Amino acid sequence: MAKFVLAGKTDCPHYAKAELLADGLQRSLPNFTIHKISILPDDWKEWLEATCKRNGWKHEQSPLIWRELVDQGGKGMLLGGFSDFFEHCQDYYNITSDMPTDIMLSVAAENLVTKMNLIMEEQHRVSLIQPLQIWISSALSPACHLLIPNLLSAEVFPQVSAICLHLLDLEGNEEELQWLRMETEDLALPLLHQVVIHTDLEHAFQEADVILLLDEWLSDDNEDEDEEEKKRKVKGILDRYTEYGKLIDAGSKKEVKVIVSGGSFVNLRCSLLLSNARSIDSRCFVTMATQLENEARAIIAKKLKVRTSDITDVTVWGNISGSFYVDVQKAKVFNYDGAIKGPPFFSQPVLQVLHDRKWLETEFQDIVRRQRAAVVSKSCHRAAMSAANGILTVLKAWNGTSSPDKVLSVGVLCSGYYNLPDGIVLSVPVTFTDNKWAALFEVALGDELKERLQLFASELRQEQDLGSENCMIVMNKDEA
Repeated sequence: MAKFVLAGKTDCPHYAKAELLADGLQRSLPNFTIHKISILPDDWKEWLEATCKRNGWKHEQSPLIWRELVDQGGKGMLLGGFSDFFEHCQDYYNITSDMPTDIMLSVAAENLVTKMNLIMEEQHRVSLIQPLQIWISSALSPACHLLIPNLLSAEVFPQVSAICLHLLDLEGNEEELQWLRMETEDLALPLLHQVVIHTDLEHAFQEADVILLLDEWLSDDNEDEDEEEKKRKVKGILDRYTEYGKLIDAGSKKEVKVIVSGGSFVNLRCSLLLSNARSIDSRCFVTMATQLENEARAIIAKKLKVRTSDITDVTVWGNISGSFYVDVQKAKVFNYDGAIKGPPFFSQPVLQVLHDRKWLETEFQDIVRRQRAAVVSKSCHRAAMSAANGILTVLKAWNGTSSPDKVLSVGVLCSGYYNLPDGIVLSVPVTFTDNKWAALFEVALGDELKERLQLFASELRQEQDLGSENCMIVMNKDEA
């Protein structure tokens, strides 16, 4: 089989003549194939030099014609220009071309117009692709590595055709981010359009549709932490999240979805974003309590000897990374091996099968509080797998791929809810409908729970006041 490659400038008359001659041969000879490469005039010189250098050829004019050794493999065999191809066709196939000059010029002009139209069509096609812009901070954290493979899927983003992933890490180096970018691209995920890395905030959160903030302050679990250390930490959070909020306000889309994850000061971090991104609806911001929720489900499941997935509708109230209360008044258990049994869809209230109310109010609450600290001490980092799973759970509900009746515990701005003070971000039960969360008012709040909520709000207000105190100190230093 003879396979020839014809490459030339789109406006070259000799390329046009060689093209028509090759077309005639391909129609007449069953084993003769031709591959055409049409190059714009402005790009021809650079393309020709690169091709000749790669193959060890010397050629200066358009067209460039070579024969590919289909049966033998290896690099192609240079034939030359139009004259060389013309002589080859005469000698081997006894076929020639007597195309007049005016037709050559006409075909060359037509080639150029066709090439430009093809380029314009491709540019238009690309312009119609509007990738979903997802930003992840602290992209070198273990949670991000576990999150990426499952994040870019139709299960999480059902009506998205392409995703542009922005990996931001202010503490990491660019080389590590480049490796993460390459590893992400190697996954060959169908929705992945592009991966962009960032080591500073110059373009942070521009045109963002989804923002996942994984920043951490790991020493928060140290019970012996002194007041100065806590102030230093809050100052760092204040500076970063104030800037984050301003950048989100200035550059992100107004319907952006922002999820604050982590185990330290998550409610405070979310409130700082809300204070500095006032042009964006407060319902666009949530913090995750799904980790605590799932940990509580696992502890109850072990107690009742069922799977963790058999426990549903557990609620976490309060300060996610501080004082909180796990509420099981709406919790259900499936597949429980008790006096009353039913099909797989049959459930019973947890409070009907777990009669040890004292355990639920005391030891159970303490176990949940200690669970995450135990994971950190054994793994030397936050519960990354749990964090990644929690983010995916919230996103699926937010994007409508979960049941609209699914209740999740998330930290949201509670102004006007449950008689809480304004400006407080507190974990409460919510449902997601039409890409917005709504606080659940069907839960009965007893006097004890109402009192707890006020205490949680007071604790969060103290954190905010600590941040404000740091801000005033900085302002006074600047004035001095």
